Amino acid sequence: MSQTDILATIARFTSIEQALDYFDIGYDSKFIDQYRLELVKRFNGYLILEKPEDWFAARRALKNAYCKIQRSRLDKHTRSACRGCTSCQRR
Repeated sequence: MSQTDILATIARFTSIEQALDYFDIGYDSKFIDQYRLELVKRFNGYLILEKPEDWFAARRALKNAYCKIQRSRLDKHTRSACRGCTSCQRR
């Protein structure tokens, strides 16, 4: 899949859940309901910063956005692990 194909596919999504399902990323629906706008903004920002060349690069951008929001919710003063993020590689 070329860069233009993956960007066209992403543009056809009408919800962030469609993108998460397409890229086979597990998610918590309560989390999505609460942080939907922030997740969409961060994902689009990552796509603007670095155009994905294939499915894997686009998936990485979405996973990074999801994990970034998850980690930002953690207490900064404790060494708590990332919880609730089913796809986090930073456990």
